[in-house]
Amino acid sequence: MSKIQKVLLTGKSRTTSADGRVIAGNHEGNLNISLSAPRIPAAPAYAFEAVAPHPTAEQLFAGAWSACYIAAVGLVAKEKNVTLPANTAVDIEVDLGVGGSAYFLQARLSLVVPGLDHALATAIAHAADAICPYSKATHGNIDVVLNVVTA
Repeated sequence: MSKIQKVLLTGKSRTTSADGRVIAGNHEGNLNISLSAPRIPAAPAYAFEAVAPHPTAEQLFAGAWSACYIAAVGLVAKEKNVTLPANTAVDIEVDLGVGGSAYFLQARLSLVVPGLDHALATAIAHAADAICPYSKATHGNIDVVLNVVTA
């Protein structure tokens, strides 16, 4: 049974792969991006390149997740009547790795709020993690380390 009672937004994408090119796009036309597939040593068709010519799916996931998370941080701060510093940022690193013969993701998420009280910033970070749909999707699925930087 779906937890959603009302759909607010639907993101649609179609990704194609031909001749070694991976392209993600949408029907609205505002997304048309070439992607680099990760090149994995165990799979010669996906051997790593030193510098990928295009973003990877992991980079796009990190970007989408950080955009969602920083919006959640703003909502939580507003509810707590906290003014966030102008240079508030979210840094997310998403790793693609292998364990045994299976592939997995893991991530590190850092909320950067210079000058904010560390305990307050930590409370905001955890509350945002609880309401951000991307964060909720990762709970129990990938290992995530949540950090707060106030210095």
